[in-house]
Amino acid sequence: MDHAHSATNTADSPTGDPSDAPSDTPARPRTPGARVAARRDLAVRAAVARGLVDDGARPVAALLDVATVRESAAALRTAFAAVAADGQDVLHTFAVKAAALVPVLRLLSDCGVGAEVASPGELALARAAGVSPAHTVLDSPAKTGAELAEALALGIALNADNPEELRRLDALRPSPGARLGLRVNPQLGAGAIDAMSTATATSKFGVALRDEGARDWVVRAYRDRPWLTRLHCHVGSQGMPLEAMAAGVRATYELAEEINTAVGHRRIDTLDIGGGLPVDFTSDETSPTFDTYARLLARTVPGLFSGRYALVTEFGRSLLARAGTVLARVEYAKSAGGRPVAVTHAGAQVAVRTVFAPEAWPLRVRAYDGRGRPKDAPPVRQDVAGPCCFAGDLVARDRELPLLAAGDHVGLLDTGAYYFSNPFGYNSLPRPGVYGFTCGDGEATGGAEGADGVRFLSVREPQTLDDIVAESGGGRPDALLD
Repeated sequence: MDHAHSATNTADSPTGDPSDAPSDTPARPRTPGARVAARRDLAVRAAVARGLVDDGARPVAALLDVATVRESAAALRTAFAAVAADGQDVLHTFAVKAAALVPVLRLLSDCGVGAEVASPGELALARAAGVSPAHTVLDSPAKTGAELAEALALGIALNADNPEELRRLDALRPSPGARLGLRVNPQLGAGAIDAMSTATATSKFGVALRDEGARDWVVRAYRDRPWLTRLHCHVGSQGMPLEAMAAGVRATYELAEEINTAVGHRRIDTLDIGGGLPVDFTSDETSPTFDTYARLLARTVPGLFSGRYALVTEFGRSLLARAGTVLARVEYAKSAGGRPVAVTHAGAQVAVRTVFAPEAWPLRVRAYDGRGRPKDAPPVRQDVAGPCCFAGDLVARDRELPLLAAGDHVGLLDTGAYYFSNPFGYNSLPRPGVYGFTCGDGEATGGAEGADGVRFLSVREPQTLDDIVAESGGGRPDALLD
């Protein structure tokens, strides 16, 4: 049974609370999460009215709340500034893999957030977005020699993953001014999601510090390389307790202190503490917050914010998830084994993780009617299926929702990261259009001005059938004939 919370709709309330339902004089939503929900409902209604989702070539679209992105970036910067020493250099970067879209990277850069890239493609996207080399970090467990040379030539920071990669850097003879580090794995154990756990004893990432001789090797590596000045760890992700994340940062900090003592001066001047703050997918309210995590780090690793080290962070999901909604039409409503099934146009092609690992990645589903208004009806247990041609293509199983009918719409909430930005090409289904949105006065109240005050900004055009044919070899149909 699917137990994702906050799935039912109550009246037209943006929060599901009857007291928040619109009235003749609508009140401003009381909490940050309620304001996010109010903006989302306005955008859904406007998207349907303006044909961003229709019964023709556009049965699914992705919506991204620009205000929520800006608020999230501001919350991150404010949280760390509150605990950092005066003048301490803190660079926040965004994990590009979480939303590989150039306009999104440009927006975050405008908010003072750089880019953490893990492939040549992601680096190209960051450069296209205008992210400066000084605000770019390259991490990957499989960098080629050409990637390393390019990073050095561009002057971007990079973290080597293993001894062999470090030897490749030796051969490139980095200058003392290069911003180079080494990724280490404190081997603290797994979180709740095995596939997201990067600090296990056998993780593929970084130098495993508890392996025999590894710690001594790391100290020697820094002693022998004046150009190696940064230390990197990333032990957090969805399902990882905050205390474990803080313990990983503490282990990295202690190793940096040990290395600097062994070298005899401050060889390491920058600590890259990664990201991975988990997201609560059961509510519109943000928990844990960046402020909670920053204050936990300050208590767990007091020296981290003394000013002795510059800091780098690499958050992804926690910056973008809350801002995104996948909106899809319900094409058919049917029943199987006595259970209602809503067949929609949002399935594995936009929600890969939820479809293939539903227990680890449950999503809230919000029910909207044919005009994009929240549905007001008693909840009924039902499945919400996608369009892909396999039985497991379900985004919600046995979920309590107002009964969905053909022509209604569903919203997959909290999908701003790792969902529509990273589509899955199953069944050659077109990639949906991605639209940022901003709200006018209706943002403050959710009131009658409503959808008329929503402005959409095209981030990625919907993929056409001609696009699919072209990228699938349509220009060379005879290529395999003798």
